Amino acid sequence: MTIRVIIVDDQAMVRAGFAALLAAQTDIDVVGEAPDGRRGVEVARAALPDVVLMDVRMPELDGLAAAREILSPPPGVVRVPKVLMLTTFDVDDYVYEALRAGASGFLLKDAPPADLISAVRVVAAGEALLAPSVTRRLIADFAGRGPAPRKNGAALRLNGITPRETEVLELIARGLSNQEIAGRLVLAEQTVKTHIGRVLSKLGLRDRAQAVIFAYESGLVTPGDR
Repeated sequence: MTIRVIIVDDQAMVRAGFAALLAAQTDIDVVGEAPDGRRGVEVARAALPDVVLMDVRMPELDGLAAAREILSPPPGVVRVPKVLMLTTFDVDDYVYEALRAGASGFLLKDAPPADLISAVRVVAAGEALLAPSVTRRLIADFAGRGPAPRKNGAALRLNGITPRETEVLELIARGLSNQEIAGRLVLAEQTVKTHIGRVLSKLGLRDRAQAVIFAYESGLVTPGDR
């Protein structure tokens, strides 16, 4: 199955370079481009991509606002693409808000070509591009913001998962990889993946990125805890 991609970036050379790289893959088809967030939303609605590569900083409408519009479509729109944010900074101010808005992850613009290709495939498959190292940076960001206000609805939803699933969610939020979680809980890595799948399903979370945010907003994990 071919992955349909659009590229939204205000730099023409970046769009051209990414398009050439992705179009050379037999399983990826670049179906549109846009120079700003407003046009990006329009192209996304018309081209029906599977993945949107979205630059964070753009004129007209920035990437965060554009991602929100794409991921919260008007009634009648049934096909919602995955959004992969592009940034030139290792830790961008927008990363946290982009993930809260529903983006499936973020990628540095200067990442190796193989990483870009892999990222598109990972996101298209429904996974989050949120490596443990990125999770740890998010945690540091949470810590800098101070304790997050607890959301009662989120806290109540924790009652719907088992004690073991709660443990797994907590370790995800602390930045552990599946392998590290397996070692900590003395479980097979495949069992950890099964638990994660159940946590996401029961809590109505899209991916690992949203799981991290949920764990903090529900009060399950507090920045600075160990």
